[in-house]
Amino acid sequence: MASLEDIIRGRRSIGKVKPDAVPKELVEKLLEAATWAPSHHRTEPWRFIVMMGEGRSALGRAYADIAAETWGEISAEEREQRQEKEAAKAFRAPVVIAAVCSPSELPQADEREELAAVHAAVQNLLLTAHANGLGAVWRTGAPSYHQRMKQAFGLAAREQLVGLLYIGYPDMPIPQAERAPVAEKTVWME
Repeated sequence: MASLEDIIRGRRSIGKVKPDAVPKELVEKLLEAATWAPSHHRTEPWRFIVMMGEGRSALGRAYADIAAETWGEISAEEREQRQEKEAAKAFRAPVVIAAVCSPSELPQADEREELAAVHAAVQNLLLTAHANGLGAVWRTGAPSYHQRMKQAFGLAAREQLVGLLYIGYPDMPIPQAERAPVAEKTVWME
């Protein structure tokens, strides 16, 4: 088995995956790893919405509705083609997980720290996916923050979609990456 350091260094965003189903038990393993992220005051502010099969349709409809706001006057045929193209985004991977920040009501809970905890949970999930031979990509962007997306997932007023995690078996070579030397990003105060 690869070392934790190798898993961290080897993980990449894999946007092209095979349509092959991912076993539910493996998805549960990813979610379990996510829940071991640190959280201030042990609030565990994460929530996950797992979409597989036709369960991805709600996401597809939300993508299409959000995009349609910018189309203006177009023919019914063009509208239908564009809706299909937008809805297909939800089917780019056999598993899509919406990572949600559901902040605690505790007075000492800071929403910035709650978001940071969910980001850490997502990283745990991505690393576990990589360690188990899966490819994954963490997608955000304007649609993720749109009110229609919150509606699609039934999010409460204070909840936020942190990202959509597309997961499957890689259908592309895992790219190599470089990082700037840590010395360029570190200040020592002794």
